[in-house]
Amino acid sequence: EAEAEAEVRLLLQEAQESIEAARSYRRELEQRLRGLHQAREQIRQSATLTRDVLEQHFNDLKGTLKKLLDERLMSLLQEVDAIEQDSIKPLDECQKLIEHGVSTADELLREGESAVHGDVGPQNEKLCSFTKKALHIQLDSLPEVPSLVDVPCLSAQLDDCLLTILKNQIFRHGTVASRPPVQLEEFIEKPGGILVRWCKVDDDFLPQDYRLQYRKGTASHFEDVYVGSETEFIVLHIDPNVDYQFRVCARGDGRQEWSPWSIPQTGRTTLVPHEWTTGLEGYSLSSRRNIALRNDSQSCGVLYSKAPTYVCGQTLTFRQTVGQPDRRDSLGLCVEQQNGFDSLQRDKAVCISTNGAVFVNGKEMTNQLPAVTSGSTVTFDMEVVQLGPASSEGGNFKLRVTISSNNREVVFDWVLDQCCVSLYFGCSFSYPGWKVLVF
Repeated sequence: EAEAEAEVRLLLQEAQESIEAARSYRRELEQRLRGLHQAREQIRQSATLTRDVLEQHFNDLKGTLKKLLDERLMSLLQEVDAIEQDSIKPLDECQKLIEHGVSTADELLREGESAVHGDVGPQNEKLCSFTKKALHIQLDSLPEVPSLVDVPCLSAQLDDCLLTILKNQIFRHGTVASRPPVQLEEFIEKPGGILVRWCKVDDDFLPQDYRLQYRKGTASHFEDVYVGSETEFIVLHIDPNVDYQFRVCARGDGRQEWSPWSIPQTGRTTLVPHEWTTGLEGYSLSSRRNIALRNDSQSCGVLYSKAPTYVCGQTLTFRQTVGQPDRRDSLGLCVEQQNGFDSLQRDKAVCISTNGAVFVNGKEMTNQLPAVTSGSTVTFDMEVVQLGPASSEGGNFKLRVTISSNNREVVFDWVLDQCCVSLYFGCSFSYPGWKVLVF
């Protein structure tokens, strides 16, 4: 009986495993069916959209071509009218002159015939009058009438090769692409932003520039956010926990037109944006509080972040416009806000001075970075390398810190006596003119 029960349990276990395998198999098949449905919908929707775009474009072309042809026809007809009027005007003037001459000749004929056939007495007087009048009129002066070869003969010259040229251009106009040459590849959350990466998927396509667009939620229009040669870009001013749609296209080497857009994809960030704290007299902040400007106030002190929003594993970036440097200037991270200091060159803080000196817990390191320049970026990366009993250095928490500036970096371990995975960031400048963007 025991063996029978064991065999039954084994069979039940195998049956249960088979059932679970069948369920898992069914779930996989259903997921693949959904994928096929999405692929089919994408093909149909993109085909419908492409048809609409083609029909609208060619309808617009037909309307524009008709308008251009009508304008050209009107211009040629006006040219015919102008030539006709300018050519006929001197002929009309000549006709008037001839008709006047005919009238004058008729009048002379009547007077001459009357003088010749009249009485003798009056005849002599009429003959004298007629003779004098005839002498004053130049009966041998005839107006010049142009020959047919000297006057315009209008005709229209219509080059039949235009139709051939248009036909060749029209047959080459427009293409239908089944796949865009670039696609979105990755979205990485940033505080108040998203790092968007894309890649080329067509080996034969040689990109010169990329164009990234985005729109918030279900907004109707995409907006340009980046145009350049890089294949990644940090999109800032992103509201946390809100979906944004992105798309990218490219321009081939030596070409003016852009490629088809990539398939739109949705990205979001759950990380709140980095913000400077308000209220410090020596600094003015932007509306989003991610840019701090050292103003003309004589007040000194450290400007801290609103909250400890830097988390180990992330990259913190400062981008600055420079002013007059001072050795006490600082950009960096700290465990806590401490008022009463005019620099982050103190305990429980790591920072870089504007001259490139690196400080850890207030002590200057031997390694030094290049001086901070306008438009350059300073980045901080940290990761936890030790969490446990106290070490020989006296701390039980160690962070591996990497500070980069102007294509150089320093790496060191920052030993603390407390667990800190969320840190404040801060800055201090002695002179006005410094402006710092943090992201």
